Amino acid sequence: MSSVTIRALKLLKELSISKFTRLNQDIRASQLRVIDEDGNQLGILSRTEALQIAADRELDLVEISPDAKPPVAKVVNWGKYNYQRTKQLQKNKRSTKVLEMKQMRFGLKISEHDLGVKLKKVTDFLEAGHKVKITIFYRGRELAHKELGFKLAEKVIGDFGEAIVVDQSPQFVGKQLNFVIRSSHAKVKSS
Repeated sequence: MSSVTIRALKLLKELSISKFTRLNQDIRASQLRVIDEDGNQLGILSRTEALQIAADRELDLVEISPDAKPPVAKVVNWGKYNYQRTKQLQKNKRSTKVLEMKQMRFGLKISEHDLGVKLKKVTDFLEAGHKVKITIFYRGRELAHKELGFKLAEKVIGDFGEAIVVDQSPQFVGKQLNFVIRSSHAKVKSS
């Protein structure tokens, strides 16, 4: 094995260990900055002294910041601490909104009515807060007229006007012309 592979394996092992919260006897550091249950700093103590303080108060010693120098440990009731931390993580997870990239495909010879129907669907995606990747695909000899796809892209962007922001300008890739739009938080007009 090369030295790069060995270093990568050691790094992965360290990351997987630090992912879990250590408490009481699982704490490895010999010196700890200890905080009591009221939030007061008790100072830098040895591991055995910190464990003794936690045992005297009938609480647990929890390593809350293992990467600090020296690591920070807190004397707390583990059950209550873990419950509050789990609830906070769930609250944070709920408040984050996952935005998806929606996609709409047009043929080069799309009729006005069909284009209107598809642009209405794109409008719905934009109003929901999604980004939309629009793909104009070419078939056969249509590749000889790439400028028609760029005209169609300009028409789509023009129909939305000020209501959108173009995140990725039209780019020709393979047999497709792609561009990405998102709402500019203005009211999107229907086509």
